Amino acid sequence: MPTTKSAEKRLRQNVKRNARNRAHRSALRTQIKKFLETLKEGNIQKAEEGLRLTVKKLDKSVAHGILHKNAASRKKSRLTKRLNQIKTTAEQKT
Repeated sequence: MPTTKSAEKRLRQNVKRNARNRAHRSALRTQIKKFLETLKEGNIQKAEEGLRLTVKKLDKSVAHGILHKNAASRKKSRLTKRLNQIKTTAEQKT
């Protein structure tokens, strides 16, 4: 337990920030899972919309300091790559 007033305040701030960061991270992971589900369904238009929303969430996570910008960039790149692979396989089938 903190003994000084400043340590008590620091603890309150840390608890609040931890809860906020956890909520943001959870929402981000949920959005990524939703996007991956739409990819599995094969609905390309819905997947493109999902990718747009996922990229937006990733960018907001960087702005809030939850993710490092390079980590977000890596995730965006990998998700886009997966979408493009599905697009090309769908085009080859038709």
